[in-house]
Amino acid sequence: MEEINRKSLLYRSGLGFWCINHVQGCSHGCKYPCYAWMMAHSHGRVGTYTEWCKPALVANAETLLRKELERMKTKPGNIHLCLTTDPFMYGYPEVASLTLRLIGLINSYGISCSTLTKGIMPVVLADSIEYPEQNSYGISLVSLSEEFRRKWEPGAAPYSERIGALRELHDLGCSTLVHIEPYPTPNIIQQDLRELLDAVDFADEIWLGSWNYNNLAKQYPGHKEFYEEQSAILSRFLAIRQR
Repeated sequence: MEEINRKSLLYRSGLGFWCINHVQGCSHGCKYPCYAWMMAHSHGRVGTYTEWCKPALVANAETLLRKELERMKTKPGNIHLCLTTDPFMYGYPEVASLTLRLIGLINSYGISCSTLTKGIMPVVLADSIEYPEQNSYGISLVSLSEEFRRKWEPGAAPYSERIGALRELHDLGCSTLVHIEPYPTPNIIQQDLRELLDAVDFADEIWLGSWNYNNLAKQYPGHKEFYEEQSAILSRFLAIRQR
């Protein structure tokens, strides 16, 4: 796996929370299109989509992060992994190994972590001695159809494997999350959100977001009403679950 060096790692995102991205690129090759790819391309960090799909590990990530955390007078309460790459990139054990070391390092400063992946999270994350803070572990999941995944998320982990790993962490007492975004309109795929919700009903948090960055969803007649309806379905599901 290729390696690069960076001058900084920890930053506050435009969304207001602290993040690290210890890999450049992502082998999952999502074709929504991927916002992270579009930003990296526009800023000249990668030239082609093929190049983006060949990730490069930030070799000095641990050294950088330790220095940056030591320098901070007021440390963040939480650090997110990641906004522009995947912390548990499917088929890349080197990425997962570095991610685990970084989570352990962050936790050693009394800071919790949140993660979001289309890969498979290792069960070792449930080890409260190795990872003592109240971390939150999440997966991105917008369908249960493997045909859809192969078309739109070709390099990502199969849905059943993602769900299975998350459920295992949940059963071991970890805080878990499912991020349903970008959720496709019926002109992209015919599916029932309630079936997806039933598959992840164990998760502590479930978020829903619309399909962005291309016009396919907007081509569906009544797409705004569609997303309002899906949000209502999620709200009802969560309300019933809390009873």
